[in-house]
Amino acid sequence: MKKIPLLDLKAQMAPIREELLQAVAKVLDNGQYIMGPEVKAFEEEVARYVGVKHAIGVANGTDALLLALDAAGVGAGDEVITTPFTFFATAEVVSQLGATPVFVDIDEKTYNIDVKQIEAKITDKTKAIIPVHIFGQPANMDEIMALAEAHNLFVLEDSAQALGSEYKGRKIGTLGHAATYSFFPTKNLGGYGDGGMVVTNDDELAQKIRILRVHGSNPKYYHSMIGYNSRLDEMQAAMLRIKLRHLDDWNNGRRERAALYNELLKDTPLVTPYAAEDRKHIYHLYIVQADDRDQLMAYLKEKGISTGVYYPVPLHQQDVYKPLGYEKGSLPVSEYMSNRTFALPLYAELETETIHMIVDTIKEYYANN
Repeated sequence: MKKIPLLDLKAQMAPIREELLQAVAKVLDNGQYIMGPEVKAFEEEVARYVGVKHAIGVANGTDALLLALDAAGVGAGDEVITTPFTFFATAEVVSQLGATPVFVDIDEKTYNIDVKQIEAKITDKTKAIIPVHIFGQPANMDEIMALAEAHNLFVLEDSAQALGSEYKGRKIGTLGHAATYSFFPTKNLGGYGDGGMVVTNDDELAQKIRILRVHGSNPKYYHSMIGYNSRLDEMQAAMLRIKLRHLDDWNNGRRERAALYNELLKDTPLVTPYAAEDRKHIYHLYIVQADDRDQLMAYLKEKGISTGVYYPVPLHQQDVYKPLGYEKGSLPVSEYMSNRTFALPLYAELETETIHMIVDTIKEYYANN
């Protein structure tokens, strides 16, 4: 039985393998392995691609969030508004800085933070908002920025899953005061290890993040603040530079395959992803809803088709955040979606015949149930 993975990183790597090996050899021959020319060049290329003044490479996407919030002055006693329907890191970094994450429920169509509910959660302790462009779908940034301006709040776009997506013709990462990306291997632009980046047009913020990532030093051995050891690896930067050239093609490939899924799944009980008209969804994950999710996933697994749940427990219900006092049912849409949503295989190299086969298997399940 042929197994179909959720994501096939080997298939993505195969056509660019020689380029990647040459990039690695170049770093080895150069002998500069930390903060070398590849990191500098990659930062410049991402800044140009996104359309921002500054791009600062860091060790991973979590550190990108942490350093950006730290540089913005988020600390003990502050509150940061965000979504509970995301990877744990989004809230984790808030807590690491001594601040409190304040969770706002999500929109049932986009799975992004419901902007209509944000204002009610703003207090005199609120310092920042972190919208997450979940699964590659941009959040409603106009409304979020209007609220931020009215209440003097810092907006950090968690764009870990959204590099290359667009909101009203503008690249995600240019709309808030700063944005962060993850280059974890499974991301649309993924490295061969960890990596992350902060982008911003704010000169002062960028300078602070650059100092924070090298132990708070500027120049070396002269420390003006308590910092971190969080640098993007030179080898990763070299390989990510190769992959960045292919990002738009890969994202378009995902979009085409998502459109095919949408068409083929039309007559099934599954709820397919909604994409707002004024934005470019890049489908980091192809997320569907099913009443009988677990049974359907088990059936697909039997047939060799991989699936995944993102995310089984919303953040306000995680054990570590129980002291915050969110009752069951307090954020009903997030809780509902955590029990219904799952991902089907999606990547630019996924063959259309395979998508037809996956959908036929789903239809077979429903015919039998």
